[in-house]
Amino acid sequence: MFTWRNTRRLSILGGVALTALLLAGCGTTQSGQAAGSSAVDDKPATGELNIWAQAAEAEALPKFAAEFEKLNPGLKINVTPLPWDAAYSKYQTAIASGTTPDMAQMGTTWMPNFADSFAPVPTGVSTSGFFDGALKVVQVKGKTLAVPWTADLRAFFYRKDLAKKAGYTEFPKTWAEFKTFAKALQTKAGAKWGVFLTVKSLQDMLVFPYSAGAHLTNAAQTKWTLDSPEMVKALTYYKSFFTDGIANPNPDGAVSSEAAFVDGSIPVLIGGGQEISTIAAAGGGASYKDKIGVGLVPADTSSTSFLGGSDLAVFKNSKNPDAAWKFIRWLSTPAVQVKWQQAVGDLPTVKAAWDDPTLKDDPLLKVFGEQLKSTDSPPSLTSWTEVSAAGDKAIEQLVRGGESPAAVAKSLQSQAESIGAK
Repeated sequence: MFTWRNTRRLSILGGVALTALLLAGCGTTQSGQAAGSSAVDDKPATGELNIWAQAAEAEALPKFAAEFEKLNPGLKINVTPLPWDAAYSKYQTAIASGTTPDMAQMGTTWMPNFADSFAPVPTGVSTSGFFDGALKVVQVKGKTLAVPWTADLRAFFYRKDLAKKAGYTEFPKTWAEFKTFAKALQTKAGAKWGVFLTVKSLQDMLVFPYSAGAHLTNAAQTKWTLDSPEMVKALTYYKSFFTDGIANPNPDGAVSSEAAFVDGSIPVLIGGGQEISTIAAAGGGASYKDKIGVGLVPADTSSTSFLGGSDLAVFKNSKNPDAAWKFIRWLSTPAVQVKWQQAVGDLPTVKAAWDDPTLKDDPLLKVFGEQLKSTDSPPSLTSWTEVSAAGDKAIEQLVRGGESPAAVAKSLQSQAESIGAK
């Protein structure tokens, strides 16, 4: 099945001529600030700063930390790398024992689980320039508890050469058009399957419910709404790709979706910004980029993508919160976000970063910048992890078990109500 990989190509970070403006960042008061919290000034950061991070971000962060240390000679930054699959439990253990680092990289769906351990974003660290969807996931119970760092959102990758063979020069914009397009890739371009779709992951197919206008909970996030007419409509549309023979209900786990994309047997897949390098690594090569197209999520009532990614949070018991917030503020400046994207492949969460020619003139990346204007995310509830796991089984029942969309939605709603919205 398709998974979001952390295998990314790391470019060498060259010297960056950063001005005092980048060091200072913007300083506006934001909602969610704790009463009496210390404002972050524009003086150099000093002391020792301990950071935990995961995967490719942990590999790249020391190079950026070295740049920030040059701007702040009295500061020493230590980065401890953690594997993603062990990070959650390590944070749990550190919180329980009072041995957390000063700051850490948090997966967006982890925010509600660890919210009580985070310090609210203080005055002097602005969150006004971020995409609304990215900012939404760091706001828990009325407080802004982290700064959005990287955006992991879905768009549709497709083979432009095969699309042209099927009679298309542009990616379809609506659900109806997309299904016709995917079928044409089979009947006219010779693809074995029209699109790769997950067979047992709720989170990886949420672009369809979101684009149908479905919401996972009510606005107050006090009640699950997983059996709404919009959700049933999305599940019906999703199931039709399998029943109509357009998507494979039993994909070969030994063959990656990227490899199938490269050989043309599955010319459409849903992926994030790093999919470009992953496709190249799967056999496409750098020159293969010319055959790749990226399209916005096809719309029913809207074109709305799932948004995940990573946030930067400071723990309440940080020994050096001043340096932590100053480093976060610097990492959030547009110029540094663009450098980070070039080094790691992560997509910027700051709107102004997308004005840089490196991103806005790239035919593939610029689509993600446009898609970031319309995203949604799972609710900020600790019970989402359990509900999502139940959702994974529900999707498998939908695709492989012969369950009707209405029955799947009803069952999932019942399970979610038993778990609770907490």
